[in-house]
Amino acid sequence: MTKIIPALTARTRFGEVIRRARERGERFIVDKRGEPQVVILSIEDYLQNVVKRPESLTQLQRIAKRRGLDTMTVTDIDREVRRIRKELSRGKRTP
Repeated sequence: MTKIIPALTARTRFGEVIRRARERGERFIVDKRGEPQVVILSIEDYLQNVVKRPESLTQLQRIAKRRGLDTMTVTDIDREVRRIRKELSRGKRTP
């Protein structure tokens, strides 16, 4: 559900607005002097409904989820990339 809120409310209750967008999936149109200025929505909502992802990325995400790789942190990914590069440089692994 989309709600229209004044800019002052968005500013003074920003934490609550963010939480409601993230946890409840609420969308907010922020207006200033009766004119819509911006939209606030969760990143999940944005990625699913606004950004058109290439099919190849969607397929990669499905594969990662099946293999349990969707829970890796940036640190985990970086560590794995370094490990594989090291193996490649030593000839222990082929691309």
